[in-house]
Amino acid sequence: MLFVKQKDGTTRMCIDYRQLNKVTINNNNTLQRIDDFFDQLKGAIVFSLIDLRSGYYQLKVKESDVPKTTFRTRYGHYEFLVMPFRLTNAPALFMDLMNRIFRPYLDRFVVVFIDDILIYSCDETQHAEHLRIVLQTLREKQLYAKFSKFEFWLHEVSFLGHIVSAAGIRVDSSKISAILEWKPLRNVSKIRSFLGLAGYYRRFVKGFYMIKDVKFEWSEKCQQSFKQLKALLTEAPVLVQPESGKEFIIYSDASLKGKVIAYASRQLKPYEKNYPTHDLELAAIVFALKIYRHYLFGEKCHVYEDHKSLKYLMTQKKLNLRQRRWLELLKDYELVIDYHLGKANVVADALSRKSLFDLRAMSNQIDICDDGSNFG
Repeated sequence: MLFVKQKDGTTRMCIDYRQLNKVTINNNNTLQRIDDFFDQLKGAIVFSLIDLRSGYYQLKVKESDVPKTTFRTRYGHYEFLVMPFRLTNAPALFMDLMNRIFRPYLDRFVVVFIDDILIYSCDETQHAEHLRIVLQTLREKQLYAKFSKFEFWLHEVSFLGHIVSAAGIRVDSSKISAILEWKPLRNVSKIRSFLGLAGYYRRFVKGFYMIKDVKFEWSEKCQQSFKQLKALLTEAPVLVQPESGKEFIIYSDASLKGKVIAYASRQLKPYEKNYPTHDLELAAIVFALKIYRHYLFGEKCHVYEDHKSLKYLMTQKKLNLRQRRWLELLKDYELVIDYHLGKANVVADALSRKSLFDLRAMSNQIDICDDGSNFG
């Protein structure tokens, strides 16, 4: 049993259900493609966003299944009467419930993703009626929302990693800030690092060979080429949406093959600089999962890491509190962690060496199997 602190200061109790999940038949209910969500929003000019409060706890557990949720404490054994977090089928069941409740309004003025509800309308008069219908539905079904996370009557809203507005859908600029903020290159090693990354994605950069071959004399022409490469790397031909229902692959910070979905990074916090290497590697995975949850949630995902011990993380019994907390998050995903030789990870290497103490998290992608078939 572990108590995880939430952003609002409250705590969430998490139970280790690994053994129960092993013998549970997986619910194969797949989540809708994200681009299908956005296709529904054409013509919408006003939006509202509702987030349910402790969504899973609003579902009762079938009486015969209650004993399966038993957990032990120093004060005795307890059982959940409502659906706890970390059960393997909890996300799929909750999504199925939300789809059934809002089925009459899906593809009309409601988009549902787990416990997030987006209401969209073509004008403000319609939006008032749509909001009334959604709120009345929640009341009738006795589903409770978190008022502090309500966002009403917006002309631009952040949803599933995109900015939704009357003008259309665009990628959140924070996703590509890691490249846009790359500082000017002042020595050969830094230039090689950047060109290695740029060259790896040259198939997506129009006119790449016309701008890459510049002798190392950092002139104004070099600076312009550098800026042009950064811009091209972050334009639409690179940033693509993944296909749901296919297997995803993460190479720790980046993908070796395929089209980039997004770039992301953050500086290590002071206390994180004291983490051992394997904890930093695990932190990068957690960072990626949190940022791209809307892509990876409900999908099979391979994580290729250059730290061999992480491959056995899910079966280790002796974990520190930090690892246990992260493991609780990993249980929400269908992950397979595999060892991948560090020197083969060209793109992640370029990003991780961009500046000292940076934590990088990168994309998922479409890859090509040896037999020529696709998997995402």
